[in-house]
Amino acid sequence: MKVTATKFALTVALLLTAPVVFGQGMHFSQYYNAPLLLNPANTALLPDNDFRVGVNYRNQWASVPVPYRTYSVYGDMQALRNRNYTNWLGVGFAFWNDKAGNGDLSLSRVEMDIAYHVQMGEFSMVSVGGSAASVQRTVDFNKLTFDRQWDGFHFDASKANGEAGYSDRSSYFDVGAGVNYAWFPNENIYLKFGVGVAHLTQPRETFYGQTNTLGIRPTGNFDLLVKLSNSVILNPSIYYTTQKGAMELVYGTLFTVNLVASKKGSFEEKSTMLILGAHHRWNEAIVGTVGLQYGQFKFMGSYDATISSFSTVNGGRGAFEVGIVYEGVYNILSRQRRTFNCPRF
Repeated sequence: MKVTATKFALTVALLLTAPVVFGQGMHFSQYYNAPLLLNPANTALLPDNDFRVGVNYRNQWASVPVPYRTYSVYGDMQALRNRNYTNWLGVGFAFWNDKAGNGDLSLSRVEMDIAYHVQMGEFSMVSVGGSAASVQRTVDFNKLTFDRQWDGFHFDASKANGEAGYSDRSSYFDVGAGVNYAWFPNENIYLKFGVGVAHLTQPRETFYGQTNTLGIRPTGNFDLLVKLSNSVILNPSIYYTTQKGAMELVYGTLFTVNLVASKKGSFEEKSTMLILGAHHRWNEAIVGTVGLQYGQFKFMGSYDATISSFSTVNGGRGAFEVGIVYEGVYNILSRQRRTFNCPRF
């Protein structure tokens, strides 16, 4: 097959195959607001709340011929907690969709997550989780143009494209797993290490019946929260993943500044916090972030400024991203609990 649809070919190369691209598959610069994508062991790992719902949206490379959009919706909750709230089961779900190029190359993923969290003494916790997902990739060949449709002057989409033996969709079942270790010696420090593995079953993904398997994708994450004062919390973190020679490394920090404190002991907490951040995606982009947390709602926006050689194509305009998270409790008794130490205002 010789496809003259340059936009589609470039999209596939960037998203699926090119080893020089740092990162494969779906990803968010706000990885800290996509906990289930990061590691299934994060499912319902919530120190002060019982459940969480979130939305992510990413619009990348809008200034070039092959932009793509990614969004997700997820939710997780605690269950089967012991009397002291030191051990519990976490269950969650997530939906992701990614679409790119003239051929609407699309990936849709529906995932269920489960994790169990065990507090080891007063100052540490171990979490183990797994995920199972149904995934479908589709492409609209009618929106692409091929050599046989070229009449010497223009492409005639009404002509047969000459392709045979292809399918416009590919479906598979996917499995992942992960583990976290958290350390919280006091209310001013919280440290977490996480390791996850995606595509454990190495499913086949192809539109032409070929033996194209997804490589196992390990991930690693480091997260630290330090309460510097009664008004500022520092949150440096690192995220790393690799797959078939491609890699993504993002590191940086968030600063949370307490603007308006809530009334102590109040069930309806309405504290207001400003969130500022800066991250670096290795050899690719600088990411600036600003957000606001009001009570249980958190709204964050970020922008990727491309610094790689691709900046000559997109003019340095990388991606715009939005993350929205809501965390809540089942009742007032849950609000009064202290599951484990974590920096808080």
